[in-house]
This record gives sequence, structure tokens and C-alpha cells, in this order.
Amino acid sequence: MKRANADNSAETELVRRAKAGDRSAFAELVAQYQDRVYNTCYRMCHNHADALDLTQTAFMKAYEALPRFEVQARFYTWLYRIAVNLALSQRRSARRRGGYSLSGTTAPHDPPAQVTDTDPHRRVEKWELHQRVQGALDRLDDEFRAPVVLRDIEGLDYAEIAEVLELPLGTVKSRIFRGRALLRQMLQDPEESERDAG
Repeated sequence: MKRANADNSAETELVRRAKAGDRSAFAELVAQYQDRVYNTCYRMCHNHADALDLTQTAFMKAYEALPRFEVQARFYTWLYRIAVNLALSQRRSARRRGGYSLSGTTAPHDPPAQVTDTDPHRRVEKWELHQRVQGALDRLDDEFRAPVVLRDIEGLDYAEIAEVLELPLGTVKSRIFRGRALLRQMLQDPEESERDAG
């Protein structure tokens, strides 16, 4: 608990300095959270270039809105809200255009950061599992996809997810439960469950 409080106070101090115009303080916040924000955006859009663009845009919007940020709030939940909203907006826009599919847009040679096994066979197995999970996530409706990504991949707790998505706690829990069930179905029988994902 002491470690968490120390982290919170250090973040609060960085935010205070950044709000006062200290660009180096904001750069420290970027360095602290850019990988996590990128990972969330990637899981939402499954495209490296789009995830980089979304991450950059999220930090730009956060910097522009920083004067209105309430210091007593958690910076990273506020930042996640910006990033998730951007990713969801991009997905809706892509669906409206109809000519661009968000699934399978990552080149097959792009390895996920967590596949680091030195055994080539196990590395291939992990990569294939990653592809199957990401493929299932791609087909999951946004209302389930965002809370599942935030909980099971990013490790946010239910209260933090409720804050990020601006949803009641009970709604977050039920969507995570339903999203996990849909993912299990899709991973067991991808063809039969695809129609149930939306």
C-alpha cells in the first residue's frame, strides 16, 4: 500500500508541474504510460500504425486538456478514457466506411511484445495463440471488448474500468462476464460463435 501511495503522490506531483507548464513533467508522464496506452489501443484496433497514431493523439489531447484536469483524480484513468474513446470512435468510423476491416490488419510477421520464448516451437505456439485471441477480440462487440481489454490485458480493477468507461460498476462486471464467455465460445468454436460476438 505504501508503494501505491508513493506512486500516486509522484504522479500527482508530475501532473501539478505539467499543469503549471513544465513540459519535462508531462514528458515523464508520457514515458510512464505510453507503452500501456499503446497496448490498449493496439488491442482495440489490432493495427500497429493505427495504435501509434491513437497513442500520439491521446497524449496530444491530454496535454491540450490538462488545464481542465482535476489533480485529485487519477491521471492514468483519465488518459485511458481519452485513448479508449479515440479507439472506439475510430472503430465506428471504419465500420461506417465499410471498406476497411479492423480484423487481421496486423502483418503476420509483427510479433507481440509478450512472445519472448527462445524455443522456436513454443514461440510459434504462443504466437498462434496470440493470433487466435486477438482474432476473437476483433470480432467482439465494442461494449464487451473495451472492458475485457482493460481488465484482462491491462489489469485495471473494476472501479478503474467503471471510471474510464464512465459506466456503473455493475454494468462493467456484467460486460466483462459476458465478454469472457463470448471469447471462450469463439476460441472453442470460431465459426459457430462468430455470429454471437456482436
